[in-house]
Amino acid sequence: MKRFTSVHDAAHSVGLDAILETSGRVAADPWCYADAGRRRTLGLLFFNPSLRTRMSTQKAAQLLGMDTIVMNVGSDSWTLETRDGVVMDGGATEHIREAAAVMGQYCDILGIRTFAGLKDRDFDYAETVLESMITYSGVPVVSLESATRHPLQSLADLITIQSLVPARRPKVVLTWAPHPKALPQAVANSFAEWMLAANMDLVITHPEGYELAPEFVRGATILHDQDSALDGADIVYAKNWSSYQQYGAILSKDPSWTITPQKMARTNHARFMHCLPVRRNVIVTDEVLDSEQSIVIQQAANRVVSAQAVLYHLLQAL
Repeated sequence: MKRFTSVHDAAHSVGLDAILETSGRVAADPWCYADAGRRRTLGLLFFNPSLRTRMSTQKAAQLLGMDTIVMNVGSDSWTLETRDGVVMDGGATEHIREAAAVMGQYCDILGIRTFAGLKDRDFDYAETVLESMITYSGVPVVSLESATRHPLQSLADLITIQSLVPARRPKVVLTWAPHPKALPQAVANSFAEWMLAANMDLVITHPEGYELAPEFVRGATILHDQDSALDGADIVYAKNWSSYQQYGAILSKDPSWTITPQKMARTNHARFMHCLPVRRNVIVTDEVLDSEQSIVIQQAANRVVSAQAVLYHLLQAL
């Protein structure tokens, strides 16, 4: 595997089953590949803040014997220009072409985290920053979240569901929930993509106007009635996202979409999931988040497992 930016990279290289098998091995014995990354360096470049992604990826690299270099763009490094053909007489000091090429000289694998700007949909959905890093660095790249996807999170979500939910083909409900800020569609896009690739019974529910890009949800059931969507669910995954069609817009903050104990009572004793960080009593009430139905901490723990499995397969291609 030469890159990991979506479920398609896994499926078209080593195969989704192989990634899941490796995940199972490292979950059972975190040190089973302790020498796989010996004398190798992982560079982690963050354009945006992180807690789980930064710590889990560093921990995963350590479990594989890798060294890590972590940089925050703009504070630990020069500010980067990501557009081609511009006159660099503004705030950006270095172009991503040179920065990526130099980092490729220092690191064997690069991890890149960059969010959608939510201003130019074409720019964001072309994955301009991530693809530039892949093109100019010359080394394998793993996405630590991008403008349109969060594949390490989604792999961790799939690992969590398969380990904790006994149903062979569980009903998984991805529900929009209110939020005070405009958020990207990346987590929702990616979760849908991975669940469909794993042949889950996926239902996506959201208010009208919050439809996701069609390429991510083909094969899912789409409902605008959250209560109907939740009936009989085995998994409830709550997440906010801004409008895709009216790009970046907040069309609703309707509190009736918040996940409550009454909403969870409609389900088949469903487990509650969220990628974190979560706005308590906005996305989900305290009663649900602190209940035994909540598996958000297990999700977060599996971020180490997903990162370790992906890094292992990237190392095999060096």
